[in-house]
Amino acid sequence: MKLVKPTDHKFAALHGAVWSGGSFVYVPPGVSVEIPLQSYFRLNAAGAGQFEHTLIIVDEGADLHFIEGCSAPKHNVANLHAGCVELFVGKNARLRYSTIENWSKNMYNLNTKRAQVEEGGTIEWVSGSFGSHVSCLYPMSILKGRGARMEFTGITFAGEGQNLDTGAKVVHAAPETTSYMNTRSISKSGGVSMFRSSVVVAKGAENSKSAVSCQSLMLDRISRSDTIPAMDIRTRDADIGHEAKIGRISDEAVFYLMSRGLSEEEARAMIVRGFADDVSKELPLEYALEMNNLIQMEMKGSIG
Repeated sequence: MKLVKPTDHKFAALHGAVWSGGSFVYVPPGVSVEIPLQSYFRLNAAGAGQFEHTLIIVDEGADLHFIEGCSAPKHNVANLHAGCVELFVGKNARLRYSTIENWSKNMYNLNTKRAQVEEGGTIEWVSGSFGSHVSCLYPMSILKGRGARMEFTGITFAGEGQNLDTGAKVVHAAPETTSYMNTRSISKSGGVSMFRSSVVVAKGAENSKSAVSCQSLMLDRISRSDTIPAMDIRTRDADIGHEAKIGRISDEAVFYLMSRGLSEEEARAMIVRGFADDVSKELPLEYALEMNNLIQMEMKGSIG
């Protein structure tokens, strides 16, 4: 807990007090791990809390793809997930960190994730958030060295009784750093989907570039989607952009697919899967198939 300190906020303090296990990965300099490493966390007990800690260090010139899966069965009482992820990316190293979360809808998912990237290093976040009653998740990247890069690709699906408050943060602390956030959010049956982005460019981070793109799809009249961008730019020499788009499924597109033999339910599910394609194509095949299955089940209202 050097990158995420227990003094950061109350859930970090709780995690620091009680965590007892998790994952540790160290990749030596110059080593490229060709097969993705995977961990899977499952919270089985009713009314329990899960506080796993993940620490990954990718040394100079090394390369790693780490995949994390999370799930929990449904209980009639609230469960809490307050894990912590600390990622250290060395000089000219690369780390891709992928997460697919499929919590039951009695879960409060209050996770803290943070990465520190040295000169020429790259951190890539791929995040899929399904399930949970409430989620608050904003992976943070600190671009500490010249030329460091961050990419964040995420999708959330908020159904009935769900409030998914997600997004990403980036701090450009060095010159010529680059960040890109690309997210998709879907809400149906009264679900609330919130995207928050925070871009901070420090005074000495000249020639930095940042772009944020957020697209939201609402499947009915009672759902909600919000975009809350924050930008704190302390230098004149930076290239910063933000775009957000909120819409609904086109009746014409549904009609066209139905004219080709699909049912209305199948047509809507196909359009939603296409909307989520930016995330699914970044995942290994078996995870992309699982994500598409989750979307299909959410469209039928059968999860949870």
